[in-house]
Amino acid sequence: MPYIPLLAFPFVKLFQNNQLVCFEVVATVIVNWCQHWFEFFPNPPINVLSMVENLLAHHDKELLQHFMNYNVTSQVYAWPLLETMFSEVLTREEWLKMFDNIFSNHPSYFLMVVAAYIICSRAPLLQCDQKEDFEYFFHHRNNLDISVVVKEAYHLMDCTPAEIHPRRMLEDFVPLTKGQYPIFNKYPKFIVDYQSHERERIRQDEIEYLRERQLVHEMEAKAIENRVEDEAWYRKQELLREAEEERRKILLKEEEKLAEQRRRLAAVKRELKVKELQLLEAARRRFLKYQQDQQEVQLKRLDDEIARKVLMREEETAATVQDVEVRQMELESQRRLFEQKLVKEQEAATQEVKGELDASRRKADLEERLVQRLMEADQDGKQTAQQLAAECLAKTSQEEMDTDWQAQALRKQRLDNMDREVRYQELAKLLRENRAAEVGLLDAMKTEEAKKREEVQEKREQLAAEKAATAALDCNRKLRDLRASQPQHHLEFRQAPTKAPSQPSNVCLNDSSGQASSSHLSLNRGRQDLENRERELMAEVRQLRQKLTAQARAKQGPPVEAQWNS
Repeated sequence: MPYIPLLAFPFVKLFQNNQLVCFEVVATVIVNWCQHWFEFFPNPPINVLSMVENLLAHHDKELLQHFMNYNVTSQVYAWPLLETMFSEVLTREEWLKMFDNIFSNHPSYFLMVVAAYIICSRAPLLQCDQKEDFEYFFHHRNNLDISVVVKEAYHLMDCTPAEIHPRRMLEDFVPLTKGQYPIFNKYPKFIVDYQSHERERIRQDEIEYLRERQLVHEMEAKAIENRVEDEAWYRKQELLREAEEERRKILLKEEEKLAEQRRRLAAVKRELKVKELQLLEAARRRFLKYQQDQQEVQLKRLDDEIARKVLMREEETAATVQDVEVRQMELESQRRLFEQKLVKEQEAATQEVKGELDASRRKADLEERLVQRLMEADQDGKQTAQQLAAECLAKTSQEEMDTDWQAQALRKQRLDNMDREVRYQELAKLLRENRAAEVGLLDAMKTEEAKKREEVQEKREQLAAEKAATAALDCNRKLRDLRASQPQHHLEFRQAPTKAPSQPSNVCLNDSSGQASSSHLSLNRGRQDLENRERELMAEVRQLRQKLTAQARAKQGPPVEAQWNS
């Protein structure tokens, strides 16, 4: 706020020996007589200047019109007086006199003093026609009686209407609080924050500028340093190149000397090489002669060894021929003995195989006869079942005929009864009662007969099931006995026909069908058992043959050719 120093200047001059009093007076002035000054910060307080302009418009329209004609606003004729607290236009005594009146009245009196000062100075102001003249007038001391200004201010306080009176906008005097200063927040915070941010941004920009300038200076210094280093490096490279040229010349001279020495050494080496070759040639000749002598001695030794080996081989060959002849004779005799044993064993094995084959044939014949007898028994059972079925069918037809006859008799009886009813109407009631009794008795008899028939049927079914189970058990037992021994098969074949007639004669059709199915199943089982038995017998025959062949080969021994090879 640029006007704060101007506002505090007269108080600082007045209380220059007591800073605390000066600060509290300035704070009191700002809180009470500078109300609404900071609402348009950082601009001048437009609302306060509008109050002064309203006062001037009401009390001196001509002067205000003069200001407007020359584009002089309240910021030119009122704001300089307010921001400087009249310190630029009054002397010390005049300023003290004026502020005695200001501090002893309502805060609105301060604005009345500004308007009174302008009105009291209307004569010179009406003579001004330049804006610079107006600005100069309100920033310098003028020849004006301050008492007249004070009186005019009181006059304005009294005669100003309430609508435009500053008292309506300004609050009464409020002293500073005790203990601590009051909080002052009557200013646009966002503008203050914006300015603080702007100041911070400007400060950061300045810091960044200083840093960049420092970097530029450092880069310039670094560039100068690099340039100096480059010049020193170039000078050093020049010196190194000159030294390298000198060293190269020295190296050329040394290489020439070294080449001369190498030529001399090569000549000496050639001479030494020739001498070495001569010595090697002499040594090689001596070594070859020594090898030749050694080979001659070795050849003589080998000839002696060969002669001795030939003699030993001839002796061994003669002895071996004699041994071979003796061994051949022994093998011939052994071969003949083995052939005789083999012939005997083969004959014995043949006899055993023939005996087993005869036994298997006899068993097969017995099994075939057993199967034939079983088939005959099965056929006999079927014939018996057919006879029983025919008898049952005849009985059933007879029962059906009896039932039809009874039904016809009942119908005739009913007809007779009806005739009797026509003829004997007097006995109708008695006949109906008799007929009802007869019908009830007949129903009871039929019910009893049906029950008896059901019982008979159940007993027949049980008997048929028992017979089927007995037949199956007999068949299984016969097959087991057949496998066990041959004589038992003949015994079962004799007993089988005797058991068949022992069946009861009163067998119905259901019994015959159950017996036929059971006999058919038993026959199939018998055939399967016979086939399995035949397969087992053939497998046993093959195993016996293999065993006999293996025993004969083991007894015969190795073949003659293998013995000769051994």
